Amino acid sequence: MSDTEMNGAESLVHTLLENGVEVCFTNPGTSEMHFVAALDHIPGMRSVLVLQESVATGAADGYYRMSGKPASTLLHLGPGLANGVSNLHNAKKAGSGVVNIVGEHASTHIALDAPLTSDIEGIARPVSHWVRTTKGAPTVGKDAAEAVQAARVAPGQVATLVLPSDTAWDEGGVTHAAHEPAMPAPFDSGMLADAAEALDGPECLLLLGGAALSESNLEMAGRIAAKTGCHLLSEWSNARLERGAGRVSVGRVPYPIDIALEVLEPYKRIVLIGARAPIGFFAYPGKPAILTREGADIITLAKADADLTSALEALCETTGATATQPAHVATPDVPQPQHGPINLENLAAVIARTIPEDAIVVDESVTTGRAFSPATKGAAKHTWLNNCGGSIGYCLPVAVGAAVACPDRKVMALTGDGSAMYTIQALWSMARENLDVTILIFANRSYRILRGELTNVGVQNPGPRAIDMLSLDRPDLQWVEMAKSMGVEACRVTDCETLEAAIETGLAMPSPYLIQVDL
Repeated sequence: MSDTEMNGAESLVHTLLENGVEVCFTNPGTSEMHFVAALDHIPGMRSVLVLQESVATGAADGYYRMSGKPASTLLHLGPGLANGVSNLHNAKKAGSGVVNIVGEHASTHIALDAPLTSDIEGIARPVSHWVRTTKGAPTVGKDAAEAVQAARVAPGQVATLVLPSDTAWDEGGVTHAAHEPAMPAPFDSGMLADAAEALDGPECLLLLGGAALSESNLEMAGRIAAKTGCHLLSEWSNARLERGAGRVSVGRVPYPIDIALEVLEPYKRIVLIGARAPIGFFAYPGKPAILTREGADIITLAKADADLTSALEALCETTGATATQPAHVATPDVPQPQHGPINLENLAAVIARTIPEDAIVVDESVTTGRAFSPATKGAAKHTWLNNCGGSIGYCLPVAVGAAVACPDRKVMALTGDGSAMYTIQALWSMARENLDVTILIFANRSYRILRGELTNVGVQNPGPRAIDMLSLDRPDLQWVEMAKSMGVEACRVTDCETLEAAIETGLAMPSPYLIQVDL
């Protein structure tokens, strides 16, 4: 087909494919039907249907984290985009590249103020780095290529392209060739000498985030720590962290503000590579928002959008650590079999025992999972994905995207019952796509983290009405039944022995499997 015979929707699909976008997480409507038709007869694009738009945007986030390539979403007008905003917020905070295609009314229809007319660009801007509305079929391909280019800007950006339906059905579409990915920004070489000088003992901290947490970059950080005596930590929330036996292990800045203040108090000098200076997730009465000690010297060597590998290489060379054996390499450490009722400590041990080699762990366990990180540092090598934006309902959609990106790797999704209810529709897409995901739902029947937050903000002795607003009983959620209704095999466990057996069953299957873990 020549360019002159294309409509705008066809040029969009061809351009996305030409630019390396090969997956579309979709929940289309009437205004997107020509794009659907183009996907139908143009080979090469994998289309994954989801039942709620936040599953689409979260899946695109997970796909980018594991593939390093942007996927597209296909969303229906402003309300469809609005449904996906929560996980676009998380994707933006994680530095994930996403190309949103959002249908719009035909240009001749917008003036009529039909029921679904809305300010799509206004909805998109807070959760996008790049927003554009296509003006006509001849420019669809060019706009799509520039959207992909924007999504590739390091560490990854959210790009939203609004596609009026007449630009999709009109003829005159033109495919645009691939653009070279944008190079990351240079690190601040002017701060290199100061950073190297600052890292001179146990009162110094090298704080890492973003791409600094790859296996090879962590090894360089371990060399620097061994040479200088500095300590290593990562941010609390990390888009992707390589962990397990044989890799350099880094702890995380704790989430609870009092514990974080205690952990960070010793450090007089902090060097940042890919991380921000630590702050509290929320403000609390009478507590500081800045978590570092007063007067701490904080040196930013490289922000998250910079070339973090080059920054670590340069710091390694400047500190004379290039030939030093790395410190903090995790040794194999598999806990003993656990017995009896499940609690937070033995739950962490069971997970550490069962993580398979090269697994992807998607974590939204919030309060339940605070013991997971230390317990699993010596487990089999694995990749750990955190929620970087704090908007709940992230885990199951991100697990969809990770499993699509890495079909040869096991995916474990760890989430609380309150969080999972936000995007439970993801189970249906897992079943439809036969994705290799083992899901653990931690059923404590409450928004447990918010009970702690009541105390943190100064509310003492909350009454039954307050507790009731944070509870998920009356009625209890029946996870096994919900999963099976969406085509996912499931079981319920109440003790450590059956939990470990259930995880092994799920991991042995090539399809999704859900475990309701009663706590």
